Amino acid sequence: MASHTTVLSPEAPAMQRGQQQRLQLDTLEGKVVGFIDNAKPNFNYLVEDLAELLKSQHGVKDVIIRRKRAASVPAPVSYIDELAGCCDVVITGSGD
Repeated sequence: MASHTTVLSPEAPAMQRGQQQRLQLDTLEGKVVGFIDNAKPNFNYLVEDLAELLKSQHGVKDVIIRRKRAASVPAPVSYIDELAGCCDVVITGSGD
């Protein structure tokens, strides 16, 4: 009996010529940072501390935090649309 093993890689494929490249920020000064909390334990504590550090030490103008219902479900489209419309950078996070 032949066995078959499937290996999945979490890596994104390399960008092809002509594709839009990721934007890089030279500074966080005056920027709005968004966080998507994936509802794992303790991420809320981490993000609260990060928000304060970003504001006090990096001049971030505002931090917007949205919490998913559970780690196993995607963020609601309304969160994605809101954060895409008002944030300069969005960070998704995990805790435990």
